[in-house]
Amino acid sequence: MSQKKRILLIEDEEEIATIIKLQAELAGYKLHVEVDGINGYKAIEREKPDMVILDVMLPGQNGFDVCRKIKSSIELRSIPVIIVSGKTDELDIVLGLELGADDYITKPFSIKILLSKIKTLLRRGKEIQKQNKNVSFGEFILEVDRYLLKKGNKDIPLTLSEFGILRRLLYNKGKVLSRNQLLDDVNNDDAFIVDRNIDVHIASLRKKLGPKFNLIETVRGIGYRFKEHEPNESFCE
Repeated sequence: MSQKKRILLIEDEEEIATIIKLQAELAGYKLHVEVDGINGYKAIEREKPDMVILDVMLPGQNGFDVCRKIKSSIELRSIPVIIVSGKTDELDIVLGLELGADDYITKPFSIKILLSKIKTLLRRGKEIQKQNKNVSFGEFILEVDRYLLKKGNKDIPLTLSEFGILRRLLYNKGKVLSRNQLLDDVNNDDAFIVDRNIDVHIASLRKKLGPKFNLIETVRGIGYRFKEHEPNESFCE
């Protein structure tokens, strides 16, 4: 029998936490609840769960800060993060995604959609872990098993969404991928899915790759493509 996936929920509203915990456990997950950002992050460091779900408006430390700390940690950044928040302003949603959250669901929300997103992100993480080929291109190496981009001896941290988008572009070199195709590496199933999310992640990737890097092409009206003519690109175990 496979081990239950462990989810850490950081949520101070007892009623919401109770509903999520009940439904997640009925769906076969093991879910632990923390009610403030400080103890929640300590639990993440200690337990290293398979997924984190967190609110934004938390006692002690807000969810944006918790998300930033997760995605800045080499040990923790590969953990999928779903923000579930009453902050519905577009700027808050974009901020959450830019900080590295893999999805952002606004309250009130459908528990069925949340469970679907949990399943999708955990499955995607499992599929990524099965891939053992690193990719080198130019001065860079994408270390698939570490969710890490390297330029020489320098580590360039990527969010899980940035990693997924870059990996998909590299593995489909020369092919035009629509924004909808790339959205599969960011979020899924009905909660705040818009094309502009991809543009935010692409802009962040380009910034991290540097001003001289021009291999990610914008194909107007369609999406993006990783240029095919890159003589130094190779795949390695």
